Amino acid sequence: MLLIREVFHCKPGKVRPLLKMFQEMAKLMPADQGGRMRMMTDFAGENYWTLVSEFEVADMVEFEKMMNGEGMSEEDGKKMEKIMEGYHDLVSHGHREIFKIEG
Repeated sequence: MLLIREVFHCKPGKVRPLLKMFQEMAKLMPADQGGRMRMMTDFAGENYWTLVSEFEVADMVEFEKMMNGEGMSEEDGKKMEKIMEGYHDLVSHGHREIFKIEG
């Protein structure tokens, strides 16, 4: 099992709009593909205005399928695109972390 963590460092004041996008996006995700997504905002840390989303996948093959939109209807894929329009305007930079769950 892998834990995928997406870390977004937002522009000032843009965490809440990005969080709203991710909450809407999570509703469209099939339950077995990130529908269990957990979202966190920073309370304190090195960088302010940080949003972290994390979810579990069985392996990299499942992650790749999820990233390619497999398991999602065409209609939901279009809704996802609409939800995420302009998200680059909210984010300064970010990175992805992938951890193997050991226990």
